[in-house]
Amino acid sequence: MTDVLAQGVDGSAIARLLTDARKRTLDLTSDLDDRQMIGPKLAIVNPPIWEIGHIAWFQEFWTLRHVRGEGPLVEGADSFYDSAKVAHDTRWDLPIASRERTHAYMSAVLERVCDSLASGKPTPEEIYFHLLVLFHEDMHDEALAYTRQTLGYPKPVFCRDLSSSNNGDSLSADVGVPGGTFVLGAPRDSLFVFDNEKWAHPVEVKPFRIARYAVTNAEFAAFVDDGGYGRKEFWTDEGWKWLHDGGSPALAQSFAKFFDREQTTARAVSHEEITHPLYWKKDGGAWLQRVFDKWLPLQRELPVIHVNWYEADAYAKWAGRRLPTEAEWEMAAATEPESSGRGISPHKRTFPWGDEPPTKERANLDGTAPGLLPVSALAAGDSAFGCRQMIGNVWEWTASDFLPYPEFAADPYKEYSAPWFRTHKVLRGGCWMTRARLIRNTWRNFYTPDRRDVWAGFRTCAE
Repeated sequence: MTDVLAQGVDGSAIARLLTDARKRTLDLTSDLDDRQMIGPKLAIVNPPIWEIGHIAWFQEFWTLRHVRGEGPLVEGADSFYDSAKVAHDTRWDLPIASRERTHAYMSAVLERVCDSLASGKPTPEEIYFHLLVLFHEDMHDEALAYTRQTLGYPKPVFCRDLSSSNNGDSLSADVGVPGGTFVLGAPRDSLFVFDNEKWAHPVEVKPFRIARYAVTNAEFAAFVDDGGYGRKEFWTDEGWKWLHDGGSPALAQSFAKFFDREQTTARAVSHEEITHPLYWKKDGGAWLQRVFDKWLPLQRELPVIHVNWYEADAYAKWAGRRLPTEAEWEMAAATEPESSGRGISPHKRTFPWGDEPPTKERANLDGTAPGLLPVSALAAGDSAFGCRQMIGNVWEWTASDFLPYPEFAADPYKEYSAPWFRTHKVLRGGCWMTRARLIRNTWRNFYTPDRRDVWAGFRTCAE
């Protein structure tokens, strides 16, 4: 969004962003063979060939058909690509078009959209829906990236070569954030926000201390090696049930059928094997971690990733700490201390470092780095209170349930937020694959607490 704001909101600027998003989508799938474009039937991924068609359909539906009143480019596409109506587990069995025909459909939609943007200054309604489909594609691209991780495909072509960073001690410290009245959520003058961020409203927050850094692999490994997965006192009832009864043998079986040469992932998702994070394994007493299709030594100073809410909460209890609420997280990321040091300033920053757009010196975003960076990196991105990497690197679980704000009203894309309230947990901050134009301090992500395939880690607060 900062790119659009810097240039002024005109059709050519939006067209460039849409073209950039489409290039990312194709880069994420162009090297996959036909078998990989279908993949195994799993509850946590989509078949990539379906997903890229859905991205194009969503763009056509909202910007050409809904806004401009045009007819569908492909008759019957709604019965294939409308995710609100096409059940997830049927998407592998649909008579989906070939890769060539799907690419042709994607190209035709984008060309028609860009042509429409070239014919004068877009209206506020057109701006809204073009940004909606832009960010929808960005989010699906992040999902395609973690699908590649889930299925053990190679790293995306736009990532630099994976490399092992030097091991070192993590830097641990808390920063104090004074309590008070805090305005949670997005301001009304925002150019574009999703409905679950609407609108900013006052909440009371008690003083708290929050970790300056996300929890590292070294810190989480200590929990694992201390038998943390087997100690019920650290787990919620739901987490303990997930640990012992909530695994998915069917999912493991699907993996086993798909990976005829590598059974490790199948074992990792079986409930009998949940004794450590997904994609970890021991080799001669040392932990290894699978990053896309490569097993690498576990890097101690990198943030732990691919842990779910139950695991994050259990670690926090083991460490004598807790997860931050989403109000605490946003307060630590967005506010500034008063000159007296006893309260917070009324000004809210768009990003932890201020209102300037993200740069590679401030945040690990856009997926062009080799992967995660050490938790001590990117000091230029610190918040006013000294919290590091609150934007980028890893999404961060919070203690909060995903609930509507007081003035919530569903936007035209009604399926985005409302169906998921009260069953999901809130994550904040983006990850290394999140597009920089998508993220800000008020952005709310949400997943069910059992999901550990996504790019999620966490930081903790003092009790």
